[in-house]
Amino acid sequence: MLYLERTPEAPLSHFVRALWYAQASNLDHRRERVLPTGRVQLILNLNRDYLLDCPEGERDRKMAPALITGARSAYEIIDSSDLIDLIGVVFEPGGFSAFAADAVDLFSNRSIALESVWGSDANALRERLREMSTPQARLRLLEGFLGARLRTSRGKNPMVEFALRRLGRNPGVATVREVAHETGWSERRFSQVFREEVGLTPKVWCRVQRFQQAVQRLHAGGDVRWAELALDCGFYDQSHFANEFRAFSGVDASTYSARRSRWANHIRVD
Repeated sequence: MLYLERTPEAPLSHFVRALWYAQASNLDHRRERVLPTGRVQLILNLNRDYLLDCPEGERDRKMAPALITGARSAYEIIDSSDLIDLIGVVFEPGGFSAFAADAVDLFSNRSIALESVWGSDANALRERLREMSTPQARLRLLEGFLGARLRTSRGKNPMVEFALRRLGRNPGVATVREVAHETGWSERRFSQVFREEVGLTPKVWCRVQRFQQAVQRLHAGGDVRWAELALDCGFYDQSHFANEFRAFSGVDASTYSARRSRWANHIRVD
């Protein structure tokens, strides 16, 4: 297995958290459960001309080989064969708005063909990536492509940036009403603008961030004191934590710990 991650240089780093490349073949499981992070991703399959959608209880469906995966508030199931030669981008919260002509919430909990968003440039990018001889060269090319698009795009909404910083510091305590008041907007207007820029409402985004804090703690391993973990991550109590964890991941926290992999947000599906 090969996995590389690259942090882009400024100013792209203000909008993009990471560029990554994965080359994983002959895995001992067919499917993986991908947990929600609340962040938009760009994914390109360089091995074959489609990606697989694997909804539970339904047949696999072929999708376009290059996708924008919107901010998610629920897990999804992927086929491990997609990881043979895969490259992607994780956008910062609110970062994808600089690359999209539409409101970001139109992509939420959906995977949309990149060609529908960027037209023929999407196909040209994928073909150029496939021509590169090394993963490092592919990551540099992808960074350059995004940097070029950024120069012709708009920046982040400063009020949404403020709200993300404020809510990100403590999503379990800071309420949406308090942050809306600090921005000077009504709660309704604040929620609308935040959703259009980030992809999720402020309340759902905070719930996902609390869930992600717990995921990162569990992925680190070690002894887990469930009640302590729940309170540390901003949940009301252990029962609230258990219900939220299952709602977002589809499994309980103990199952996650038993199946955790190299990537905190990927667990095998037995």
